[in-house]
Amino acid sequence: MSIASVRILRLALGTSLSLWFSQAVGWQLSFIAPVITMLILGMPMPALKLKAGIAFTLVLTLSLYAGMLLVPTLLHQTAVGVLLLGLALYWSFYFTAKGGPAVLGTFATVGIALTVAVGSVSVGALLEVASSMSIATAVGVLFVWIAHALLPDSMAADAGPVAAGKKPESPKPDLTTARWSAFRSLLIVMPVALIMLFSAASTAYVPVMLKVASMGQQATNEAARDAGSSLILSTIIGGAGAIIGWQILSIAPTLLIYTLAIGLAGLVIGPKIFQGAATHPQAATWSYGYLTMLVILAPAVMDGIGGDPASLKFWDRIIMFVLTTIYAVVAVYVVDAFRPVRE
Repeated sequence: MSIASVRILRLALGTSLSLWFSQAVGWQLSFIAPVITMLILGMPMPALKLKAGIAFTLVLTLSLYAGMLLVPTLLHQTAVGVLLLGLALYWSFYFTAKGGPAVLGTFATVGIALTVAVGSVSVGALLEVASSMSIATAVGVLFVWIAHALLPDSMAADAGPVAAGKKPESPKPDLTTARWSAFRSLLIVMPVALIMLFSAASTAYVPVMLKVASMGQQATNEAARDAGSSLILSTIIGGAGAIIGWQILSIAPTLLIYTLAIGLAGLVIGPKIFQGAATHPQAATWSYGYLTMLVILAPAVMDGIGGDPASLKFWDRIIMFVLTTIYAVVAVYVVDAFRPVRE
């Protein structure tokens, strides 16, 4: 068995097991746990050490509570609050754009964006979101370890230093390009975050904000054309997967079928994420497509399968994801149109 095959199986198994547990327990925002598991298992790296697992959990938790500190300023000193929010989001994108680990940058972006998105509701709602997200992150990391224990890299015949994720370091991106990429990503996320902040139903849009935050990271270090096509394709992949999964669950609404559907999606998408000892050229697009499927489908399942309100919310999320993707693509092209030409 090749190292790519092991990683594909591990991605499908770990994500589906994490989803099964989170749905069985069913706490608020439990669907975040399989998203965290998928994001980490979707990278060609060895099993997380305890220190790294704690670091991932702390980054998201600290960014959640740091985002809470911005809310009073946003509501009562709007201009200052918007400036601070912009700086915080810009840093999370710049961290990734200049060569930092994409998972940490994504966690920071998600934490800041989510707390701001529910900031106008109440302090209680903020604390509940922060608590639920912290638990979901810890559970997601736990299932990463479980997946590695069940399917270790040593099972692969070609498991070596490169296959274990220790590939040669790539050259650091040009800092000027990194700053521009971070600014472009900021313009994708910032307007949507502000709209959610002042929306009375912002807690209902947490899945949408999660997708928007991931789109900001997805557009980092990509040319305008590549970023635009990647954003569109990942939404199509995730939307199609969610629709197929929803139709299957409408016929057989059981947790077992749901878990198997997510695992099957991982097996189908996995070969487009892992190739050889590293990743497929379109790995980011398909990885974010898998994330999109989870973010659309999981909250809808928690609303209840088969009922008209749940179906309505499901299609509402599909429409909102399409609209936010269209906005993100337009923002990418508009921002890059004003980019100074460098010799």
